[in-house]
Amino acid sequence: MNIEDWRDEIDRLDEQLVKLLNARSQCAIELGRIKRELGLAIYSPDREREVIAHVMGINHGPLDRDAVRRLFERIIDESRSIERVTVEKETKAGKRKKKR
Repeated sequence: MNIEDWRDEIDRLDEQLVKLLNARSQCAIELGRIKRELGLAIYSPDREREVIAHVMGINHGPLDRDAVRRLFERIIDESRSIERVTVEKETKAGKRKKKR
């Protein structure tokens, strides 16, 4: 394969990554809704440690363990953010509906 072939392959993989990250984000939003209903906090450090340990354990490279940890710390941070924002918007919208 030449350089353009490799770039095309990276583009295809990036497209898959975006789809998967958005699917993961949707799961995080649903978890946020459940946490709100149960009165649980969005931030769950124990669960985050479990996720990081899991992905580091299944990693066979060429990314090293620290790279996988850093990537997933960022993914988890963004997931937590979208959970929080969505739940806050829905909570505010629900309160406005009740006032009517």
